[in-house]
This record gives sequence, C-alpha cells and structure tokens, in this order.
Amino acid sequence: MPNSRRALTGVLLAMTAGGLFFACRTKPTTSLAAGDAASKVYVAPGQYDEFYSFLSGGFSGQVAVYGLPSGRLLKVIPVFSQNPENGYGYNDESKAMLETTFGAIPWDDSHHPELSQTDGVPDGRWLFINANNTPRVARIDLTRFETDEILQIPNAAGGHASPFTTPNTKYIVSATRFSVPIGAKRDVPIASYKENFKGTLSFITADQPGKMDVAFQILMPGYNYDLGHAGKGPSEGWFFFTSYNSEGAYTKLEVNASQNDKDYVAAVNYKKAEECVASGKAKDSALAFHASRSSRCASSDWRSARLECADRHQPSHSVVAITSAPAIISVSTMT
Repeated sequence: MPNSRRALTGVLLAMTAGGLFFACRTKPTTSLAAGDAASKVYVAPGQYDEFYSFLSGGFSGQVAVYGLPSGRLLKVIPVFSQNPENGYGYNDESKAMLETTFGAIPWDDSHHPELSQTDGVPDGRWLFINANNTPRVARIDLTRFETDEILQIPNAAGGHASPFTTPNTKYIVSATRFSVPIGAKRDVPIASYKENFKGTLSFITADQPGKMDVAFQILMPGYNYDLGHAGKGPSEGWFFFTSYNSEGAYTKLEVNASQNDKDYVAAVNYKKAEECVASGKAKDSALAFHASRSSRCASSDWRSARLECADRHQPSHSVVAITSAPAIISVSTMT
C-alpha cells in the first residue's frame, strides 16, 4: 500500500510539474499592444474620438454624449430636468427653461435625439430631443453643447413620437402618443374616447435659432402615433408615422390596443398643409402653450396654436392618409 501511494504521488507530482512547465511555455496569441479589443478603441489623451454619440437619458430628462470608439462619457447635457452639478434649473439664468403652462416641471422623460439636416444629411448644427411626459421639444446648440430652446406642444399628450426632422430642418415634427379631447368641449368622459379624442401632428419651425414655434397642426384619428420619418427624393414633401390602437382602447392598452391584426401608417403631405394655411383655411386655436429660450436667444413667452382646417375630404382608400387640403387637417378613420 505505501508503495502504491508513493507511485500515485509521483504521478501527480509529474503531472503538476508538466502542467507548470506547459503553462510557463504558453504565450498569448496576441499582445496588449496589437490586436486586442482595448487597443482598437483606445483614444490617447489629447486626441479626439472620431464620432460623438448622442443618447437620450430617458427618465433623467437629459442627453448623454459619448465618444466613439473610446466609449468615454464626454458630457451630460441638461435639458428637461434640474441638474445640481451645474445649477441648471436652479439658477436665475435657467429656471425659466423648465416652465410650462402647468408651472415649473423639474423633470421629464427624454427620447429620440435627432440631428438637424441639410439636403437630407445630418449637419451637426443642432440636436433636437423630446419630453415624453409633458409634451415638449428642445433645441441643443452643438457649438456649445447647451440647451437653447424648449417649446411646449399644445393639443397633445405623450410626446414620444418626436422630434423628427424634415430634410432641411424647416420643421421638426411631433405626434401625439396619446390622443386628447380637442375643441371647445374638453371635459368629456374617457368612455367617449372614440367620439371625442383626436391625435395631432405638430409641425414646428426649427431652421432659425431662437424661433421655434408651432407652424400648424394636423388633426388625426385618435390612434397612438409612435415613430415617424420625413420622405426624401421621390417622397419629398411627405411625412410618415407608424401607429397603433386603431381599436380606440383607453384601458389596459397592452391587451386592448392589440386586438386588431394590423394598424396603419399615416402618410401626410405637409406641402398641402402649408397651402391650406397660406390660403386661410386653417383655424386658430385659443389654447395657450409655453416657449422657453436661453438668455442667448430670448425670454419665455406664450403662444396660441393654429388648428383645424376647414376643408375636409374623405380618402377613398383604406389607409390613413392626409387629405388633399390640410392644415390641421382632419383625416378620416378607417372603414
């Protein structure tokens, strides 16, 4: 027995020694200086990243800027929420930026950062972003990475479907995530959702710093609009939005707003809407909304929304399409 133990111990020692010898002789296939992932994204001190990534902050209400490929956080830009680090929303210079018709709102839920465009190509002048909770849009000046303007959107609830840019930044466009009663009769039962609640598409002038404003709104069926994009090339002058809740549900949306097999795409000819406004076919809404601007642009002020087009035309086909004469145009529901 002692002999067998010594023999077994000898075998284990030999295996251990062999393993150590093998480990000592093994070399990595790549070195830290060449070929590994870290070196490919390394940006030396004093050097610049090739790209900036602008990320929405969600419930922080802000925008985060990361360098790529390094992945370094370069800056958090305060937009819709107070920021103790630099006093945004607390000091006299920035308090007014968070004012709304509901009073000062010190936080929000930011989504969908979108760059300004020239000829349909992002140009890096400005960044736009939405506030989902209290429907607003903001302009960030990318020469300074600071928020210059915030505009509250009237006749809307849930600002998720924005701010989508037209090819030359003439407009940024915002749609209602949740429809609201529109018109003189606003205090209505939620059970009358299908009859009294409407969506809106807001076309906001955005090509001049300090002058963001609601140019016109287009009245839509009371669906939930989610994402949008401006047409380019052959579809120049059109805007497209996805939607859901063609059921007209107002409770348990996860279940009740998914009963139909398909929902609709809204195809909107906003050039026709401009013609409607220019020809005096739009109606002005007395509803007030709030515009906040940094001291570099202007002070806070109040506006009224332009709404409702007199000419209404029922589309003959079974898609949600803008009518031939819009301006907060009314679009028919599906049959």
